[in-house]
Amino acid sequence: MAEGEVTGHKHRITEGNAELYEKDSTLYLRVFSESALLAHEEHKAISIPQGDWIVKIQREYEPQGWRYVAD
Repeated sequence: MAEGEVTGHKHRITEGNAELYEKDSTLYLRVFSESALLAHEEHKAISIPQGDWIVKIQREYEPQGWRYVAD
């Protein structure tokens, strides 16, 4: 799905049937199977239930303002 900007590690679906698509400049993940497993090398895998999901880049607050989290 997405490659980490710093480490090069990737978020990817390792189990289940899902697709990534873009509509109106928004990124979505559609899970067709009962669930899909989202894996990453640096944290525990996440089970995502069937359905359509908006994909967002996580942000965190710093005194200078908001910044996108970099893997």
